[in-house]
Amino acid sequence: MAFKRYRMTIAYDGWDYHGWQAQNLPEDAPPDATPLRTVQAVLMEAMWRTMAQRLHVQGASRTDAGVHALGQVAHFECDTYIPLDRLAMAINSRLPRDVEVLDIRETRPDFDATSDAVSKQYRYRIWTARRRPLMLRHMFYHCWHELDVTEMNYAAARLEGEHDFAGFAAASHGRETTVRRIFRCKVEAHRPDPQTDTMFTRAPQVHIVVSGNGFLYNMVRIIAGTLVEVGRGRFNADHMNEILKTTNRALAGPTLPAHGLCLEWIRYPEDPDPLASA
Repeated sequence: MAFKRYRMTIAYDGWDYHGWQAQNLPEDAPPDATPLRTVQAVLMEAMWRTMAQRLHVQGASRTDAGVHALGQVAHFECDTYIPLDRLAMAINSRLPRDVEVLDIRETRPDFDATSDAVSKQYRYRIWTARRRPLMLRHMFYHCWHELDVTEMNYAAARLEGEHDFAGFAAASHGRETTVRRIFRCKVEAHRPDPQTDTMFTRAPQVHIVVSGNGFLYNMVRIIAGTLVEVGRGRFNADHMNEILKTTNRALAGPTLPAHGLCLEWIRYPEDPDPLASA
């Protein structure tokens, strides 16, 4: 059979992983050392056990340790005899319970999950109550303070459009340019229905949703940390303009923990635009 290229969509709970990217051991590592556990490495091991081929899976987004995904996208090439409609199920049967292949489809020969992406969306979840989100602690950042969602939305709107986001990036971002375009940045208050909620979902939730054509290292987590400072009354909405103007990282808020962040989707030219109906 001829090799074909496939597009794969993956979801994972990133709490127990050192990010997406597979890690190589340094040359001076001791003989009994093992590589850090990553989503890419676990996935490629399951695919080897399924298809008896050592395949390279190229992911679109190199999510950090602890970050989750509902719509990570990757591509790979193989010549498997397993029917396409059964391939995801076969791989899933060999994956741990915190990773799932949602979809595999044949794609064009030149499809590149990384360079072909035109937009991505991340969601940062915040639990705002004095009680801890014990059963959901791996998915939420716990903020002890009530947040002013209206003021946070005023601030979030300042980030939409094309800007230099150096002030919202870690110093080690490693990119030639720090200019990015944000298509949407909004803050949502989620208040459960008192008739149906449980002891684990009584607290209001605040979600920060950011979509754009690309993101710098820690950019969304720094945006979230800055918006939390706005919500607490420490910054006003206009402070975002000052950060964008000066590109001074010291003026922005803290980098919030990774476990509150989730990659929701990645869009390609052939896909419908999720923002068109939003």
